[in-house]
Amino acid sequence: MITIAAESPVQAALSDLMARHAEAMHADTPPESIHMLDAADLAAPGIFFYVMRENGRPVGMGAVKRIGPAEGEIKSMHILTELRGRGLARRMLDHLVSAAQAEGMTRLSLETGSQDAFIPARRLYEAAGFAPCPPFAGYRDDPMSVYMTRSLA
Repeated sequence: MITIAAESPVQAALSDLMARHAEAMHADTPPESIHMLDAADLAAPGIFFYVMRENGRPVGMGAVKRIGPAEGEIKSMHILTELRGRGLARRMLDHLVSAAQAEGMTRLSLETGSQDAFIPARRLYEAAGFAPCPPFAGYRDDPMSVYMTRSLA
């Protein structure tokens, strides 16, 4: 059984998930181009954090960070590698889009990697209606980053 619920990112039960996300982000991205948030940062006001569990085990996570009155940014979306290919990332993305809409957001943007390892993520976002855009919310041009956005209206 798969569930997705709002939870605190700061809990021991998520340490493996957080560590594996950090490891994946550092695998082929230079530190200056990594924009992930750690658990403490994900617990900040204005960030809505969700955990996907399968039979109670944390298998994925994602967050929406408010970056403007009606704008949000997807942060720290991650599904355990061994569970990919089952549609779980799409379920998490759909949940994040719905959560942003429920919070009154009419635009949702994201930053992801430009490397080949991020091709599946970029394809997922494109299939969900996200399109390339310029850097937003303090980001800068970076050859290691791809910026995407979509309207929620």
